[in-house]
Amino acid sequence: MTIALANVTVDCRNAATLAEFYARLLDLPVDPEASPFFATVGKSAGHTPTLMFLQVPDKTPGKNAVHLDLASAEWRDYVERAISLGAQHIADIDEYDMQWTTLADPEGNLFDIGKA
Repeated sequence: MTIALANVTVDCRNAATLAEFYARLLDLPVDPEASPFFATVGKSAGHTPTLMFLQVPDKTPGKNAVHLDLASAEWRDYVERAISLGAQHIADIDEYDMQWTTLADPEGNLFDIGKA
């Protein structure tokens, strides 16, 4: 018996808009039939896990409990790319023998880009 991580799901106000932000950041396609209510990124390209975006009437207030950790050897370049796409720089962190930048996507969800 096995189990696999299929999706990372983000509650949001506009699924298609937020999917486009992450698709551009990750250089993956927004999958066909994206709408303001539901969108996925990378599924049609065979990328796993798939990023899934669902419109919800009320987001949970406060810091999101789950966030994306992205990594690259060119992590600073990706931080600048994220900002140019509409992300907000929150903090640069250097601890636990790791370096990363925390950002907020256009809807305020936190995510990190770190040194690979």
